Amino acid sequence: METKSRDKQVLFNDEILIAEMTESKQNGYSSEGEPLSWKQQEAEALSSDDSATTSSEGPKLKNREVWANKLDFLLACIGFSVGLGNVWRFPFLCYRNGGGAFLIPYFTAVFLGGIPVFFLEVSLGQFMSEGGIGSWKITPLFQGIGYACTIIVFLLNCEYNIILTWTFYYLFSSFNSVLPWSEGNNEWNSEVCHKAWNTTVVPTVNTTSTAVASLVANVSKITTIVANGTNATSKEVCDPVTEFWERKVLQLSSGVDHPGTVKWDLALCLLLAWIVVYGCIWKGIKSSGKVMYFTATSPYLLMLILLIRGVTLEGAAEGLKFYLLPDWSKLQEAQVWVDAGTQIFFSYSISLGTLTALGSYNKFRHNSYRDAMIFAGVNSFTSILAGTVIFSVLGFMAHQQGVSVADVAESGPGLAFIAYPTAVAQMPVAPLWSVLFFVMIILLGLDSQFVGVEGFVTACVDMYPHYLRRGKRREIFTAIICIFCFFIGLSMVTEGGMYVFQLFDYYSASRIVLVVAFFECLVVSYIYGINRYYDNLEMMFGFRISPIMKICWLFVTPVFTLTIFIMGAISYSELTYKRKTFEYDYPSWAIGVGWMLAMVSVIWIPIIFIKRVLDAEGSLAQRLMLTTKPILKRHQLRQGEDLSKVILDESGSFDPDAPSLEGVQARDEPLLANSVELQKMENLRNGTNSV
Repeated sequence: METKSRDKQVLFNDEILIAEMTESKQNGYSSEGEPLSWKQQEAEALSSDDSATTSSEGPKLKNREVWANKLDFLLACIGFSVGLGNVWRFPFLCYRNGGGAFLIPYFTAVFLGGIPVFFLEVSLGQFMSEGGIGSWKITPLFQGIGYACTIIVFLLNCEYNIILTWTFYYLFSSFNSVLPWSEGNNEWNSEVCHKAWNTTVVPTVNTTSTAVASLVANVSKITTIVANGTNATSKEVCDPVTEFWERKVLQLSSGVDHPGTVKWDLALCLLLAWIVVYGCIWKGIKSSGKVMYFTATSPYLLMLILLIRGVTLEGAAEGLKFYLLPDWSKLQEAQVWVDAGTQIFFSYSISLGTLTALGSYNKFRHNSYRDAMIFAGVNSFTSILAGTVIFSVLGFMAHQQGVSVADVAESGPGLAFIAYPTAVAQMPVAPLWSVLFFVMIILLGLDSQFVGVEGFVTACVDMYPHYLRRGKRREIFTAIICIFCFFIGLSMVTEGGMYVFQLFDYYSASRIVLVVAFFECLVVSYIYGINRYYDNLEMMFGFRISPIMKICWLFVTPVFTLTIFIMGAISYSELTYKRKTFEYDYPSWAIGVGWMLAMVSVIWIPIIFIKRVLDAEGSLAQRLMLTTKPILKRHQLRQGEDLSKVILDESGSFDPDAPSLEGVQARDEPLLANSVELQKMENLRNGTNSV
């Protein structure tokens, strides 16, 4: 008797929480010790206040949605991740870092970092059937990873819609017989441009494009000015395209410390952008899944049209030569490899929690492993295609101006709103090509934006399903998020708004995503257990995936992400805004705000870590052991799972007929009825030692 009591005490001391759950929930067994069927468990769950689908709290609790078909998920991933970065960042990086030679570090980064982390995030969401925060219940001690990802995507949502705002403005401005940025005698143009235009343009037909090329290429003089106590070099030129961007669209102030007033024309475009975004996602994936068929595919048709037009322009071959001609010596430069790594994480939308949210809407048996490979191919193809489109046109523009392609190559907003509009203004039927280009930009950016908002909303709804998944509460909550982001965005449509936008863009998600991806790989591989996760993947897919992915998660990808982060940190330089005429240096306080934007997300990893440890009981070792136990539902347990190493979530019923669990074998007895671990617990309960 004394030995038996001592054995029981030893077992229960380390597993207090499991014992309490066994006593209260009976792990699917009746009070007499008989196993309950799934229908009996469901009836028991429905009778309790905590898991009832209808209660006195209000309307019926809605089931979690799933994608209508397999293609929806793939299109959602393509729509979200294939966006503006493929069009305005990759081509410039490729040109700057050795042309065709850049494809070597680029595809190295794809296989060592992009595909492994992408697949890790979507498969984790699919396995847990929860968004960016809830999925990290696999290791509650590190659930701060989910909070970090969610905050990053929220900051990106506030910033990204500003790009759509500018694009809508340019699109509306394109519906004119003459593009407004193709002339230098408008009310917003400078005195220099007025004089240059009046002396350059001959009042005859078809001289506008020639005048634009001449004026943009002409530098009248270079002066040195002092702006806000900062020395900067300024080129005094007549550039109607840049003046339309800075003096008409932005009405750019002298610096971030001079915000000025809200530009109400841009504010209305911002409001339109958020209305469109809300219209795409207000019904969740039921509405966004349908919209994706158009927004994710139509940009390829527009790119094909622009490609045909671009390669037929005079000078296009010179642009493509600059884009793809290999310079093998560049491979010896560390910055080339850093650019390749950061571009992959940027274009794959990694460490934002949204990929996890998209994966969570998959059915449990969905083959997301196959989708990850297809996505990687489509993403890289889009980047190379977009580069061909962009540099064929830049070659034409350089030819028209009589300058080198290097003098006209731009990246980021400078490409979309200065370089390409300059080229379009020199084409015949310029308004048509302008409309097509900006419609393509809107479609590329729109699905990235509304899927990003959907990812944030999913994370919040999954945290409080009993409150937000009832009636119209989810729709109302989504509207509140859009309104809140709209008001934050107003700070970026002021006269100093571009400086605020640059702060968000440079600090909120740039290198921080590498840190988050590093922790993701470590936690899944070493804390949760790589072999356990491989078993979980086999449960979902029905086959064992290649061991190459295991090697990547264990060693290659963490080392790769950490190396890229360290190399990027070594080459870090403080933010400057490179305008066409001079370079603006941010004041120290603005740099401090930028670092706050960078830290406000990643700081949640140690905060949640400390909170979990402090909330637990026992010695430090016991607290760490308890807080690293995954919180799993019955269908997520392996056959013969060691219950001493998990926390069984019995907060709701398990319905094998639920859409997300289609294909999962339904059992009349609990999944663990025959497991050795559960038999040990039953023997312990009955006061015996045999198994």
